[in-house]
Amino acid sequence: MLAHHAPPAHDPRQNFLLTALPEDEYARLLPHLELVPMPLGHALYESGMQMRHVYFPTTAIVSLLYVMEDGASAEIAVIGNDGIVGVSLFMGGETTTNRAVVQSAGHAYRLQGQLLKDEFNRAGGRRAGTMQNLLLRYSQALLTQMSQTAACNRHHSVDQQLCRWLLMSLDRLPANELIMTQELIANMLGVRREGVTEAAGKLHAASLINYHRGHITVLDRAGLEARVCECYAVVKQEFDRLLPEAITA
Repeated sequence: MLAHHAPPAHDPRQNFLLTALPEDEYARLLPHLELVPMPLGHALYESGMQMRHVYFPTTAIVSLLYVMEDGASAEIAVIGNDGIVGVSLFMGGETTTNRAVVQSAGHAYRLQGQLLKDEFNRAGGRRAGTMQNLLLRYSQALLTQMSQTAACNRHHSVDQQLCRWLLMSLDRLPANELIMTQELIANMLGVRREGVTEAAGKLHAASLINYHRGHITVLDRAGLEARVCECYAVVKQEFDRLLPEAITA
């Protein structure tokens, strides 16, 4: 048994959306939140698959990928402790055209989709609509991230895309180290592996990151921010604007 002064190893409120809920709504969900491991590369959803659960990541990061008929893929969004995986469930659809894959291993809390929909649609009471309002604003921020990512992938260099990807990942992790292969990064960005190798080499040579055997350690965050395109700031500002209580909670 843990001593009273020891912090819990896992806590649903490591997820900012759950933190932002008022106590009564959080208390209704808490008995139904199931801690699940999120191993690297694990697919939570495949395109067209029936969605039965949503996930609130705490220490993991999940990538939403669009997969082409020939198997090529490109990342359209990253979701970590800032959000929820499975917005289609409360936006009116039971399936998604995306693939959701664990990009950085860790844990998440899983909730049955019907329970979330019940809470989302709950009416009456003094604090009615908090969950619905929070999830709708998160969905708007996620749409901004998706559209900005599409523009970034089309108009900015692989170097800039890699900086954006690293900074967005760092914002959703408690540490400054990522465990990620160059092949997986290439799949995320939708570029050739050689392009990622070259871009990572430039960042390494500039002493911004250290890359060794799948471990990427960020040495100079300010240096990455100086190199990144405007896409990173646009997305971050929109999340801060739409979800201030979740960011500061």
